[in-house]
Amino acid sequence: MTYSSPQRRSTALTTRTEFSPFGNKLVQSGFVSSEQMKQALTESRKSGRPLTEVLESISGRQLSPDLLRQYKKQQLFELKILYGVESLDPEVSPVGNTAVANLIETLIPIDICRRHRLIPLAKNEDQNPPFVLVAMVDPDNLEACDDLNRILRPQGLALQRMVITQEDYQQLINQYLDDLAVRQKALEQEKYTDINQDLENLENLNLNTDDAPDDAETDLGAAMKGAEDAPVINLVNRILAKALHEKVSDIHVEPQEESLRIRFRKDGVLREAFDPLPKKIIPAVTARFKIISNLDISERRLPQDGRIRRLFEGRKVDFRVNTLPSRYGEKVCLRILDNSTTQLGLDKLITDPETLQIVKDMVSRPFGLILVTGPTGSGKTTSLYSALAEKNHPGINISTVEDPIEYSLPGITQVQVIREKGLDFATALRAFLRQDPDVILVGETRDKETAKTAIEAALTGHLVLTTLHTNDAPGAIARLGEMGIEPFMISSSLIGVLAQRLVRRVCPDCRIPYTPSVEELARYGLSASQEVGVTFYKANTLTGEELQQAKAKGNLCSTCNGIGYKGRCGVYEVMRITERLQTLINEGAPTERIKEVAVEEGMKTLLAYSLDLVRQGLTTLEEVERVTFTDTGLEAELKAKRKTSLTCRTCNAGLQPEWMDCPYCLTPRFQD
Repeated sequence: MTYSSPQRRSTALTTRTEFSPFGNKLVQSGFVSSEQMKQALTESRKSGRPLTEVLESISGRQLSPDLLRQYKKQQLFELKILYGVESLDPEVSPVGNTAVANLIETLIPIDICRRHRLIPLAKNEDQNPPFVLVAMVDPDNLEACDDLNRILRPQGLALQRMVITQEDYQQLINQYLDDLAVRQKALEQEKYTDINQDLENLENLNLNTDDAPDDAETDLGAAMKGAEDAPVINLVNRILAKALHEKVSDIHVEPQEESLRIRFRKDGVLREAFDPLPKKIIPAVTARFKIISNLDISERRLPQDGRIRRLFEGRKVDFRVNTLPSRYGEKVCLRILDNSTTQLGLDKLITDPETLQIVKDMVSRPFGLILVTGPTGSGKTTSLYSALAEKNHPGINISTVEDPIEYSLPGITQVQVIREKGLDFATALRAFLRQDPDVILVGETRDKETAKTAIEAALTGHLVLTTLHTNDAPGAIARLGEMGIEPFMISSSLIGVLAQRLVRRVCPDCRIPYTPSVEELARYGLSASQEVGVTFYKANTLTGEELQQAKAKGNLCSTCNGIGYKGRCGVYEVMRITERLQTLINEGAPTERIKEVAVEEGMKTLLAYSLDLVRQGLTTLEEVERVTFTDTGLEAELKAKRKTSLTCRTCNAGLQPEWMDCPYCLTPRFQD
């Protein structure tokens, strides 16, 4: 009997008896019924899913390791009979990853392997003729055999086939791709960190910094290959490229008494990027940064601001540059403005559903003032542009005034502040009001004129978004008051205030689960009885000798490189203005009272939000202490709870407002 396809062969085999020995055993053992077995076979053939996976889905139970092993043996035996070639079981005959990688990279390309579901195993040159052993999911695939012979015959090699299951093939090809990614990452890291080789021969170092053209959009990748450039030019290019490769936010070039220190800020934390560089190159490196930033290299006594634009991996990246005279030379600080790495959208930033809905409701209002507060580098601009993305459609006229313009959004009029020409925030804002706007974004509000103009715009039917530098949301009221804004104007125009911070995400691959002590939980206002069932994590941060040993042994986490953290997530505090808060603002109430009432009405403080992230396993208590523990919202939150719960939930005893636990049965009074 002949078959026209492997599928028909398989069908013929499975119909010689009612089921295969594996299927009969499952039915006899009661794992599935006969009808369920037939259903599983039919669904597996139609969908291409493994039979074992379908069986587990239908039965709702997992197959034991012995049954899985028996199924695989039967599967390999059937494949061997069907195709007339030997079968491969990687669990019995381990496959050498190095040999596979060499064959893929020198003989059979990865695209051929993935297209035809095959993987080369070994090359045997001792036989006559020499051959290459290839494991194939479908050894009868004529197109695959033709492609392989087209590659092997010109090199005098024959093809020897084996059959392999789809699951084993996928595991082997994934292993190769994972190893390839690790090797490429190591090579790129070496490429961007190998700076000291350019500075070995310091006696003959060419410190010329202006012998290379300064194209406004020079490609850093191409510039780093220019061996004819001066070493200092190559050094500066490597610093910029390494910073972009590692996705840092700031570069600090700091002259010291005996050396030049270069540090990167990544995920909000500074670290040294290179070993200390020779003191001799400080003037040359500073001059090079000033040249490419279009700054005056002869001016060394006053701070200067400049800008660099470069191409990196096909995208345009801007650097905001500032120089500052210091004791041992000019310090250069560069802020990287790479909006290609940022995803805009409120739902991508705010993880708490309730907070997200409040912010969306605020942004959907047709007019009023929305304030975003927080320190420098806390993500205020990203939040503002995510809010604009919610409003950006053809029926809305949006205008922004910024310094600098960090994001480019289509359909929005963006204005850059030019203080030398008299174009500041207040001037641009007044001009916007004659441009028939619907939504206005003011990059920063620092003076009374800008604040008053923004509030007047909000009162006259425009939605205005701007930023303030305050520690929390209620503090924005006092800040506007300090600027000279009347309380009634604040209360009638303000929709709400969004305060935010950024905490580092703990690495999901190497984080360490642990149980914090009662004292540690109490430090954050938590109770051990409330946190039952919650898993807390510590960051597996390696430093000093531990880091060097992990690198030497190859045990370094490939996700975070031993830092213990990877990426950041936002912490938000949203104070929506209610009638009660409006009354307090008009009365000139202190910030503490405003915050207490806001918490009573449901505002989640920065500290409470960050502790929720800890409970979700996204960050650590150490990050909470570093970023938000100075927040005083916990006290206000506790005061609000004291006013709403004066009875013990266990023994119903009456409690005093200042009591944290019931003195009669010791039950913690507050429970989320």
